[in-house]
Amino acid sequence: EVQLVESGGGLVQPGGSLRLSCEASEFKFDSYRWSWYRQGPGKERELVAAEPKSGGHTVYADSVKDRFTISRDNPTNTGYLVMKSLKSEDTAVYYCKFSGSYSALPDLERDIWGQGTQVTVSS
Repeated sequence: EVQLVESGGGLVQPGGSLRLSCEASEFKFDSYRWSWYRQGPGKERELVAAEPKSGGHTVYADSVKDRFTISRDNPTNTGYLVMKSLKSEDTAVYYCKFSGSYSALPDLERDIWGQGTQVTVSS
């Protein structure tokens, strides 16, 4: 069973930066991709950023374009979300999502969610 350990949230002032991490272990998929979601107070969970499937493009929510960057470190099976120029409206619980697949069925993904990490942007 895939294990995800999410970290990096906290309290930051407006204009500040944070880096969220999500490390995966105990998996046997041939490939995987990372996505990040968030759920603000009284709001539904929304997509923030997602790595593409093969041949596609990275997707960012309009509200975070040019401020957030999704990346990964393959040797450590870790996904990252670097957040800059943070605003109060970025306050939310952030969740990583690991989508694994096998070479024989590349379009069939299994999603595993991280436990979530709180990001609070406030002065």
